[in-house]
Amino acid sequence: MKVAIVGLGLIGGSLGLAINRAEPGAEVVGYARRPEAASRALDIGAVDRTEGSPAAACKDADAVFIATPTLAVREVLSEIGSGLRDGAIVTDTASTKALVMEWASDILPPSVSFIGGHPMAGRETSGIDAADGDLFRGCTYCLVPGRDAEREAFAQLEGMVQRIGANPLVIEAEEHDRLVAGISHLPMIASVALMAAAAKSQAWPEMKRLAASGFRDLTRLASSDPAMWRDICITNGANITEWIDTYIDELNKLRRQIDKGGDEMEDTLAQAKEEREAWLRMKGN
Repeated sequence: MKVAIVGLGLIGGSLGLAINRAEPGAEVVGYARRPEAASRALDIGAVDRTEGSPAAACKDADAVFIATPTLAVREVLSEIGSGLRDGAIVTDTASTKALVMEWASDILPPSVSFIGGHPMAGRETSGIDAADGDLFRGCTYCLVPGRDAEREAFAQLEGMVQRIGANPLVIEAEEHDRLVAGISHLPMIASVALMAAAAKSQAWPEMKRLAASGFRDLTRLASSDPAMWRDICITNGANITEWIDTYIDELNKLRRQIDKGGDEMEDTLAQAKEEREAWLRMKGN
């Protein structure tokens, strides 16, 4: 089996490491826009060899993973589409799905099976040096079958996802984008806003000396790849802004409760604590 990975950053590199371990008979071929990333992927064993273009990497591949920022997926699909073998499985790892599914339907020939993918396993670190073969272990891996996807092709990709340690979840593209806007994209926006608010304060030089684990944890996502998150905001803007409005409503409610004081504020804090601890128990954390 030949597996092609286009994009050798955190996700693409981690996929290469995980697939090489889970599929010992597979040949993993990679492409990275930066030659130094391709070289590093070879050094760490994320790929068996690299090619100089996405089309060359994907030629005759049985399975193709597109692990680029979201807006780059369309360009990659256009470049590789005509050279894909009949029956090939093509998937992506983008954090938004509706537009990606439209692009794949418009661009790819019906002889290949496109299945949208999104491993819920991101980190604030990026690049091939952050790649980790255990990144997907225990994570939810969203799968969105395309219009022309063959049932057998879906089963093959689902099996591969399971073998790298992830838990497949079949979901519609629109529902995926609506849900991840609240539990993935809004946290990044909140992290960036908090970091920006603190950094703009005249007291920031002194605040930096005081800031500890709470501030560090809440601003962790502000260290994420700006280009990746720009693409996410562009391709899921309506859902993200709806969640921002909901978040603002909750902040305003908290502000009113702080002004009033009393038991209402404590009730809100207790409910949030209870909901979070129930979620952690469900996740096994």
